[in-house]
Amino acid sequence: MNVTILGAGAWGTALAIVLADRHNVVLWGRDAEAMREAAAKRENVAYFPGFALPDSLQVTSDFDAAVANVNAGTERLLILASSVAGLRPLAQRLRSHRIPNIVWLCKGFEENTQLLPHQVVHEELGAAIPHGALSGPSFAQEVARGLPCALTIASDVPDLRDRVVRAIHGNFIRVYSTDDLVGVEVGGAVKNILAIATGVIDGMGLGMNARAALITRGLAEITRLGIALGGRLETFMGLAGVGDLILTCTGDLSRNRQVGLGLAQGKKLDTIVAELGHVAEGVRCAQAVRSLARTHGIDMPIADAVAAVLFDGDSPREMMERLLSRDPRIESA
Repeated sequence: MNVTILGAGAWGTALAIVLADRHNVVLWGRDAEAMREAAAKRENVAYFPGFALPDSLQVTSDFDAAVANVNAGTERLLILASSVAGLRPLAQRLRSHRIPNIVWLCKGFEENTQLLPHQVVHEELGAAIPHGALSGPSFAQEVARGLPCALTIASDVPDLRDRVVRAIHGNFIRVYSTDDLVGVEVGGAVKNILAIATGVIDGMGLGMNARAALITRGLAEITRLGIALGGRLETFMGLAGVGDLILTCTGDLSRNRQVGLGLAQGKKLDTIVAELGHVAEGVRCAQAVRSLARTHGIDMPIADAVAAVLFDGDSPREMMERLLSRDPRIESA
């Protein structure tokens, strides 16, 4: 299969490393110097150091050539490995190209528009091109090391779901399918905000009981918003829901969890983000989720408290006091 991955960050590079053993893979990055270095050293030193690039993997900063690769042959797959903020500009660059299909890896809501990734793609490229989201609990470093993981491809196009399974499923990666694109995208977006909250709890030394309670109640918030936006309950009980939530909230490789840990230590948000050196999507979509919850009349106290710490000047301690002082309620309400 001819596979082109647009975006040479950690997740895009990790997936390229895995797929290059089985397919004709081109990895595109916009930083020409970084891509030349990666091609010469067979390592993405700038964005994913420490992992060897297979000799068969083609690395380029030539956008037109990268897209041309995916249009050759009969089996083709185009993967967008940008951040949510980078999705719209990338889709705009694709307008002048013939696109066989699109799968994206980003998770979140667009900050200014409050749109999910599929809505951004629809605005820029229309809804006719087969499209979908690849999600689920997966740290890029572990995928590149060949450790087991399970993912979900969400699309309302059965042929695209089957194509992604053929491309990625096998060896140490299992790929499951669903047509609940909204549910998968909402689960992937909101869990990042909850990971920030979990990092705060752990950074304050509040214990594993508190962590478990926050993750569980966070799942309830994901489910409320997801169903209101058109997702299905069972999706939030699966890999893209509770699975991704557990990983991002508890794994030390989680960028969003690291944000929460930094906030608990009294660090400024700008300092934390600069130290990470990578995008933490929970920061960017916290405002959007808070606004959507208010628009739809949905109770999301954890997400709201995180947004208050990030943008309203609340301290982590005030965040916890706000959550703990809420009135009792029926758990299933």
